[in-house]
Amino acid sequence: METTQEKTSKGNATRKETFSNKNPRKRGPIRLSKIKYDEKIVQIKRVTKVTTGGKKMTFRAIVIIGDNKQKVGVGIGRAEDVNLAIDKAVLHGKKNLITVPLTLKSSVPHVIKASYGACKIMLRPAAIGTGVIAGGSVKTVLELAGIKNVLAKQFGSNSILNNAKATIRALTLLNEKVELGKSQSNHKSLFYDKIMKKYNNVRSNS
Repeated sequence: METTQEKTSKGNATRKETFSNKNPRKRGPIRLSKIKYDEKIVQIKRVTKVTTGGKKMTFRAIVIIGDNKQKVGVGIGRAEDVNLAIDKAVLHGKKNLITVPLTLKSSVPHVIKASYGACKIMLRPAAIGTGVIAGGSVKTVLELAGIKNVLAKQFGSNSILNNAKATIRALTLLNEKVELGKSQSNHKSLFYDKIMKKYNNVRSNS
């Protein structure tokens, strides 16, 4: 006859076997909050809206966020408190991150032109040691994207937000140009494999 202790030990052993047979839980994608990004506040503006009951004052914050490698994004946040507006802008920037195509010289592969609103921007590749020759929010976006050698020129309006968005659009167009070149011919594919840094995804993640 089996004692009660032997029966319980056998029951525990069978339970352990059933749990061990189950597949382990797969790890999901890394959340944005766990990845460390550098944040730079470009502008904090007080906005007053005239309503029927009087004037309503809010704050608008523009934050550029990036990991100094290949990810960058621009976020906008509006709230009645400055800190809350900054938090909203950071969250908005993390949701709209793009992947930047970088060469082995930490530069851009091609000359690219883009516009947003009344702002126009041109990016040109540069040699090692040139640095980021740009101004305003354009320089901040390029630095946080991990680009270390580039020549940039902005035309038209001096709007901080529109210039930052024009830079993001130019980097997105570069992504599309690289992907299109790789699919067009083997010669271009070999060229990009030679000059570009290795990373999994070239397309934008916005």
